[in-house]
Amino acid sequence: MEQFFACILIGMILNVVGVVNMKGNLSTLHRYHRKRVSEENRLPFGRLVGLGTILCGCGVTVFGAMNFVAEQMQRAALSVVGTVLLIVSLVLGIGLNFYAMIKYNGGIF
Repeated sequence: MEQFFACILIGMILNVVGVVNMKGNLSTLHRYHRKRVSEENRLPFGRLVGLGTILCGCGVTVFGAMNFVAEQMQRAALSVVGTVLLIVSLVLGIGLNFYAMIKYNGGIF
């Protein structure tokens, strides 16, 4: 039971971090990324990274909620759907983060 709520809590934390980044506050990112992004690109970079983080957070939250419901209702199909949604949201979110880093930083590292 605790693992479901842990997933939901982690997803909510990721969503909060994503919103913070979308507002242009890059304090949650590595210093390398904060230093390499020009002042005029901080907001667009933060929005893309924030959106990617929110996608990951929503995927983790939905995964935890669907697995909780699947266990309560004893429906394995819900667990499979939650896992697929998690994988898709993580791939899209991480891909969006990498795209933003490449576009505004000139590279990931």
